[in-house]
Amino acid sequence: MLTTKTVILKMDCPDSDLLDRTVQTYTEGMNYVSAVVYNLGKPKGSTALQKIVYPALREEIGLKSQMSCNVVRQVAGTYRTLQEQVRTKKTEWQQVTYAPTSMTFSFGRDFSLDGDKIGLTTLEGRKKYRFFRYPHMIQYLDGTWKFGASKLVKHKDGTYYFHLCCERETESREVAESSTFMGVDVGQNFLAVASTTDKKCRFFCGGKAKDLRNIYSTMRKRLQSKGTRSAKRMLKHLSGRERRLMTDMNHRVSKEIVWFAVQNRVDVIGLEDLSGIRDRPDTPPKKRRYTHHSWAFFELQSFIEYKAREKGISTVYVDPAYTSQTCPRCNHISKDNRNGRSFVCECCRHSLHADLIGARNIESRARTYRYTLEVQGCSQPPGRELSTR
Repeated sequence: MLTTKTVILKMDCPDSDLLDRTVQTYTEGMNYVSAVVYNLGKPKGSTALQKIVYPALREEIGLKSQMSCNVVRQVAGTYRTLQEQVRTKKTEWQQVTYAPTSMTFSFGRDFSLDGDKIGLTTLEGRKKYRFFRYPHMIQYLDGTWKFGASKLVKHKDGTYYFHLCCERETESREVAESSTFMGVDVGQNFLAVASTTDKKCRFFCGGKAKDLRNIYSTMRKRLQSKGTRSAKRMLKHLSGRERRLMTDMNHRVSKEIVWFAVQNRVDVIGLEDLSGIRDRPDTPPKKRRYTHHSWAFFELQSFIEYKAREKGISTVYVDPAYTSQTCPRCNHISKDNRNGRSFVCECCRHSLHADLIGARNIESRARTYRYTLEVQGCSQPPGRELSTR
């Protein structure tokens, strides 16, 4: 199983003007290629696209050879994603524009690591910059990890950070050979509820995330009603702060969930496949609409998946239909089984916390999926593609 980790290195850049010019020129190259693809009316593969734009990137814009290749691959990937969104009618065909805030590097071609220094190809050739070494990052620089395509990112305060992509193979049991499963139900009353095959359970972050969102929702309404320039600036500031707080909370909760799985020797974690949840026709009431549509479901699941992979634990995604309305004892399905946080089966009178019912049903479906793979002669399900957001 391939484990991917992004390590953020804070850089010491005394000549940041050179990096500014390099990033600016790189961005000009991306916007040029973006305009070419947009005018073509459809995406092109990176090889075919490179034949069209490479001379202009090198001679007119002034990019180095590997920079030009990175620009083409990055823009081609963006437009492939856009085409998929157009196909599913989530957006329209449009020209993508890039801001001069980051650029991509390829290990061994235009960036290298040497002790506490990182070598980067700039417009004036290869330059070395020192980065700050922190205790938590030393494990990724011990030679057991391979480095992939990474990014140089400029923050709003002008500080440069290098997002180093690290990869290595980790051992894990195949899903079809696994015996201990854990279901994780994500929600709003509790950010997550976990239940294992042997019925061990744990509730994570009860009410804190929901309270946080309610506080920011109230502040946002008050500022929106004012409509002044200063209120709009504050709204932008609040949006970023809320997002960072939720991401931090998701990181901490996902770490606790995976540690709970490790303690109980779990082989596979089952998660609900919530793709398209915001497009469902059953729109929630107006009072709950903001909380429903802004919830970071995918982010939390992504964090669980990559942290589990580091520990050699597989993840599978199961159909979420009726997980909170199905009795795990007699399999009776009814909307009336659940009343708020309480679950009482109409048929067998089995009662439990509603979110725990969801987690147990997810665990059961993950276990059933294991038997399906075994019957079909497969060992591992196809993984969901992750963005290490």
